[in-house]
Amino acid sequence: MKILVPIKRVASLDDEFELRDDGRDVDPDFCEYDLNEFDEYSLEAAVELKERAGEGVVEVVAVTVDTQDGDEILRKALAKGADRAIRIWDESLAESDQIAVARVIAKAVEHEKPGLVFCGAQSADHGHAQTGIAVAGLLGWAHAAVVSGLSYEPGAPVATIDRELEGGLVQKLSIETPAVLTIQLGINKPRYASLRSIKQANAKPIEVLSPAEIGLDPAQTGLAGSLSRVRRMYIPERGRSVMIEGAPAEQAARLLEIVKEVNG
Repeated sequence: MKILVPIKRVASLDDEFELRDDGRDVDPDFCEYDLNEFDEYSLEAAVELKERAGEGVVEVVAVTVDTQDGDEILRKALAKGADRAIRIWDESLAESDQIAVARVIAKAVEHEKPGLVFCGAQSADHGHAQTGIAVAGLLGWAHAAVVSGLSYEPGAPVATIDRELEGGLVQKLSIETPAVLTIQLGINKPRYASLRSIKQANAKPIEVLSPAEIGLDPAQTGLAGSLSRVRRMYIPERGRSVMIEGAPAEQAARLLEIVKEVNG
């Protein structure tokens, strides 16, 4: 069987940064990029399942929707145990929101025909937590979010999972396959890639596909296919803070004065 693992390259900001000239995002020159932390856990879950099943039973395929810069995280996924890597891109995908990206991944699923899709529970940058569930909706597959435990025999029609709920509760349930699972932090301990595996990953090919090659209509991606768009990004004005000096009684008195001043 095959497990498809969508992964994402996410940005983290330097302490000092500037916005793009159009004011809709951060200037990439001020960002550092790496594999999304949540995707580290979904990838590890797939690789662990492959290793438990034995050689040749499970194939793990990492896929990303990105420019050529996305090859870096695909190499990282290969070094951590993925068998194949796919990057989907052309300029029509620029500025796709999370739902438009989900359409691309859903088409990749139809192209690859996996039995399971493991997504990170959310991305560390935008944190929408929508893409994986949207993929399931587009495919009409069963799905479960925030999965913190998994028991599954490759090829079986049902998987047993634990998923986190509010208030510290854990829900145990069975889910029919094929299915999309969004994997929570802490389900496992992601491995470090060895120097040998990194060298081997650098020698492996990365398959590059266009949206048209997986049967995707350009009108379904980019701004045209997105249900949301960023209008403006800005740094909010900073409030004023004052350190209140003195003994506790003096501090309390001064605090009362400030409250009265604010309330008029």
